[in-house]
Amino acid sequence: MYFLYSVFTTCLLGLLVAGVLEQRRHDANLDSIAVRVLVNGIRGKSSITRLTAGALRGGDVRTVAKTTGTAARFIFPDASEEPVYRKFGIANVIEQVGIVRRAAAEEPRALVMECMAVMPALQEINQEKLIRSTIGVLCNVREDHLEEMGPTLDDVARSLSRSMPVGGVCITAEVDRFSVLQEEADRRSCRLVYADPESVSDEEMDPFTWFTFKENVAIALAVAAECGVSRTDALRGMYTAPPDPGVLTVDTYRVEDKTLHLANVFAANDPNSTLMNVQQLRDRGALAGELFVLINCRPDRVERNGQMGAIVGDLEADKLFVIGSPSKSALDAVPRSWQGASFDLGGLGRTAEDIFRTLVREIDVEASVVAIGNIHGQGELLLEHLEHLGALR
Repeated sequence: MYFLYSVFTTCLLGLLVAGVLEQRRHDANLDSIAVRVLVNGIRGKSSITRLTAGALRGGDVRTVAKTTGTAARFIFPDASEEPVYRKFGIANVIEQVGIVRRAAAEEPRALVMECMAVMPALQEINQEKLIRSTIGVLCNVREDHLEEMGPTLDDVARSLSRSMPVGGVCITAEVDRFSVLQEEADRRSCRLVYADPESVSDEEMDPFTWFTFKENVAIALAVAAECGVSRTDALRGMYTAPPDPGVLTVDTYRVEDKTLHLANVFAANDPNSTLMNVQQLRDRGALAGELFVLINCRPDRVERNGQMGAIVGDLEADKLFVIGSPSKSALDAVPRSWQGASFDLGGLGRTAEDIFRTLVREIDVEASVVAIGNIHGQGELLLEHLEHLGALR
């Protein structure tokens, strides 16, 4: 019996020593990178990560970045990138250790990391143990992940604040919960900086070849300013930054003498972000003809399905198409005052070809389809089908 206890104790000590040594190696890798930026918030983290890295590159700051969104990417100092390999395809915050080690090997001055933690405790561990950011970004507070960080938006703000660097600086474009963030920043002796979207002019937004928000650009400019990069250099770097695979796009298809514009808004999967994205598309004249809304439902996102159905009236849609399962969760939430036509195309047996043909059949001459909800499931299948068809632009 004593022998077994001895073996057990030895194993525990071995693991403890290995853990201490790994943490020291990790800390040494972090210390070799002068500027460490951790991008947190609810919506737009991947875009902000890419914009910030581009802004720093514009100022000749050697920068490595890593995104976690639609498709995780490791971005090298020359802006080239490659997918982040994940065993069994499962994301885990511990992968940040390997990313930091790989980043340190590039000898950068700056590292920009998208936060991949959702649980409040993990967000704190991600900051205090894995990244130890010198500059934090808390882009916004929205209605998402309420089960983990809620139930109220004030609770979400406080949960996200766990990623603020103690004694550092945090940049945000959040307005409604700014006072809550300020309280949390004061507790951590963290300087909270407001990045005003109105400080970004329309002329400064025009050169972007992909859709992004003034809020995101303002945050990247604020980070660049903290690092001594001029506004002109930062903007030049952002204009050439490669967009995220999940970035807002509008593709046009011609089928049977009909024109279909598909706006992929799947990445904005909370109500406020969805409405903001669609309004941006309208402001830029990217939507033409009738407006169709397509909601993709997931069985593990029933609450979100309902949130998407509830904003159909605000989107001023002419027709609604619901795919995925359970479609009823979205249809039941559609306001009774909405006067458009709805089509239930849900169910696993419905093919992407069938969904697409139904959309085309309902078009008179030209229509814009705004795809919202969650991309996984039939949403992905539909996008794959359209990719094979080939967009006009």
